[in-house]
Amino acid sequence: MAKKRILSGNRPTGKLHWGNYFGALKQWVELQDSYECFFFIADWHALTTDYDHPEKIKPSVMEVLKDWMAVGIDPKKSVLFLQSWVKEHAELHLLLSMMTPLGWLERVPSFKDMQQELRDRDLNMYGFLGYPLLQSADIILYQADSVPVGEDQVAHIELTREIVRRFHHITKTEKVFVEPKPLLTKTPRIPGTDGRKMSKSFGNAIYIADDDATVRQKMMATITDPARKRREDPGNPDVCNIFSYHKLTSPKKDVDMVDRECRRAGIGCVECKKLCIENALQFWQPLRERRETWDGKEQELLGMMREGSVKAQTVAAKTMERVREVMGLNYGTAR
Repeated sequence: MAKKRILSGNRPTGKLHWGNYFGALKQWVELQDSYECFFFIADWHALTTDYDHPEKIKPSVMEVLKDWMAVGIDPKKSVLFLQSWVKEHAELHLLLSMMTPLGWLERVPSFKDMQQELRDRDLNMYGFLGYPLLQSADIILYQADSVPVGEDQVAHIELTREIVRRFHHITKTEKVFVEPKPLLTKTPRIPGTDGRKMSKSFGNAIYIADDDATVRQKMMATITDPARKRREDPGNPDVCNIFSYHKLTSPKKDVDMVDRECRRAGIGCVECKKLCIENALQFWQPLRERRETWDGKEQELLGMMREGSVKAQTVAAKTMERVREVMGLNYGTAR
């Protein structure tokens, strides 16, 4: 049987952090053996919030690629491509924008969430409002059966399904696009060093590429149980950010010990942090070492993406042939 196809991507807004890894990349690596995977770097999506700093995008593309190689995203198993190298993304987004109600975009939950999170930026642009529609075009262009997402992203997939149904209704056709399903992944909420969700925007992220000294500094500054004022006070690991990191990178025996001893004040926060730091450094060391092997190899990385983009464009072009046909736009080209 042919493998089912999935699609997902990262916006190139800088290096990827621990939240990106445990929230998405780790699952991508595991899915490569059981699905036909298309993974892309969404450089056009990066412009929705960084339109006034386009010079940041190319270096960020390189950082994302190195992170992908470090964690085990394999170009021999998956199609890796750059969004802007497959122009069909823009064409399909434009055509879908002609028939997508404005209210559908305004009600996307993350629209208001991102407005709040990025309220220091001027985001009164169509690109920001329309990014979920571009996201839908990204998915259905490749006839993806599923999209790996956490619970908080299911609304985006449902919007895509509604857009597919509306397209089929308006064009009086069927099966031009696949209605994608969410492939729910175990996506733990990874707290940043200040307790909020880990995010570049909040300045509270620990990056896959961070060196030992930086990891130590960030983790030592991480907020623990705010109610635990003194060493002799019992703590509550359930509200401690460091304990969240223990559960991600520490062996089970250490997690169990910290859980038990913190609750009875048998271990202090500084001691707990130091143990967590050593376990985290051991966990991330092989990934960082793999990442460093790609330093200075920009052309090799871009060459890899070119190969993947050609494969992706072949699939996208086939989809757009059918789209133009049902929309009455199949009257040839200028040449």
